Amino acid sequence: MLKITKEIIDKLYDQGMREAPVEACGYLAGKDSAVTEYYEMTNIDQSTEHFSLDPSEQFKVHKEVRAKGLEILAVYHTHPETPARPSKEDIKLAYDPDIIYVILSLMNKSADIKAFKIKKGTVTEEKLLTGEKI
Repeated sequence: MLKITKEIIDKLYDQGMREAPVEACGYLAGKDSAVTEYYEMTNIDQSTEHFSLDPSEQFKVHKEVRAKGLEILAVYHTHPETPARPSKEDIKLAYDPDIIYVILSLMNKSADIKAFKIKKGTVTEEKLLTGEKI
């Protein structure tokens, strides 16, 4: 299970709206499955259908997260015009079977957010607890 506050979800949604129609992306970090930090990152593909994180930003974020005593809990990205579920491209490009993939759909002009594990092409929805305080 992943826990995330409405405040952070709103910030992810804002990033997604700013960067649309390109998929926005980044990392979610925290402890004990509770997200306390989000890290906006550059989609170096500048694509409306998939994303790739900037390797130099990834290194910087990993270093900062470790220094804060936190861990990377999830990779997030937006789907500007499709539902909050992994696309065929998302499944194909999901290389880390241990990370949670969070997808935020912007298609209904509201934050529809879901979380998934993707292992060897198999998608499993993860429980996502959201609210004002976690």
